[in-house]
Amino acid sequence: MSHIEDRWYRRVGGRLVATARKDHGKRWRARWTDPDGRERSKSFDRKTDADKFLTNVGADILRGHYIDPDAGKITLRRYVTTIWLPSRTFDATTREAVSHRLDKHILPALGDKRLDQLARTPSVVSAWLGGLQVAPQYARVILTVLSSVLDSAQADGLIVRNPCRASSVRPPRAVRRKLEPWTADMVDGMRAAIRAGEWLPAGRRKLGRYAALIDAAAGLGLRQGECFALAVPAVNFLARRVEVRLQVRVVGGRPVFAEPKGKRERTVPLPRPVAEALAEHIRLYPPREVTLPWRTPDGKPRTELLIFTSSRGGVIARTQFNKAVWLPARTAAGIASVRANGMHALRHRYASVLLAGGVDIRALSDYLGHHDPGFTLRIYAHLLPSAEGKALRAIEDAMTAESDGPGAAHAGEGTI
Repeated sequence: MSHIEDRWYRRVGGRLVATARKDHGKRWRARWTDPDGRERSKSFDRKTDADKFLTNVGADILRGHYIDPDAGKITLRRYVTTIWLPSRTFDATTREAVSHRLDKHILPALGDKRLDQLARTPSVVSAWLGGLQVAPQYARVILTVLSSVLDSAQADGLIVRNPCRASSVRPPRAVRRKLEPWTADMVDGMRAAIRAGEWLPAGRRKLGRYAALIDAAAGLGLRQGECFALAVPAVNFLARRVEVRLQVRVVGGRPVFAEPKGKRERTVPLPRPVAEALAEHIRLYPPREVTLPWRTPDGKPRTELLIFTSSRGGVIARTQFNKAVWLPARTAAGIASVRANGMHALRHRYASVLLAGGVDIRALSDYLGHHDPGFTLRIYAHLLPSAEGKALRAIEDAMTAESDGPGAAHAGEGTI
């Protein structure tokens, strides 16, 4: 049941009599019963607005789309910290990354806004997005986090719509630069620079234990954390394959063992040069058992016989390796000091070599551990042999075979 109450006048004996509320507050109060049987009310200055509101409420109740008008009166910060984050099933590293984006970019600007205020004013979200002092691609990542929060708020019945999906909220256009794979000379130069360690004092140039990391990354397509977690049982020299089943991740500033990214274990071919490099590395630097927590810093201890370890026999620390080995070696090798030339560049080198050798996108996606061949294609499409070149080769090969086949000596004879 629903009706509209006049709070300024009441009818007595056929005439209107002013109440004590006359000229105080909003005159018209819409009253209705919500789906839970509770009586609710909302006041308006104009009767037409109250009528329209009740009509919409009634329609929403019938369609099952009813939203409690007071439900969205919770701040974004409170919803995130008490409801949204605790209900997520992120792994530890993803939770850490999402929490950082919330704490640094979202909650300082929007945390005190109520959910219903944000839902009503997409322009607030648009202004916030435009003010982010980050790269366009990262701005899109941050917006995705906020949109995920507000999608959940909508699903929970707290807001009618997600303002991030309004047409006026336009994420910045990401400029995707075509990656330029390293050449063989760059790979060789990096390996040689690490072995030489010329930026260190003469007595401390003992970096040979890291040189074969170049072969593991460029010849197996491993990520840095997968290289650091490469264990002896994972390498099958006889079958010439490597099982990629572990990585070293940093969670809360501490290294842990975990599954590869996306929990996608995979098998990759073991090329002979890589097998020889790993065998020589194992001869010079015997594998060491390393124990780390599983997945989280308080996880169950797990011990692995690692091929690559630090000079002290422990797990290689990512930050220390990048700072003390990779960056100075890159400079010594004459390779530009830009983000694109991080250790991940060796993985791109691996992909480019496989594509040039005729490996198809689906197989490459499997070797790289990507979740979708379409994702692989978006990254490496420009490295694929051109369709025109392939077409020319196909026709030329076919015509050459025809001209060399039976009866070719009689070509040109006969009548038309």
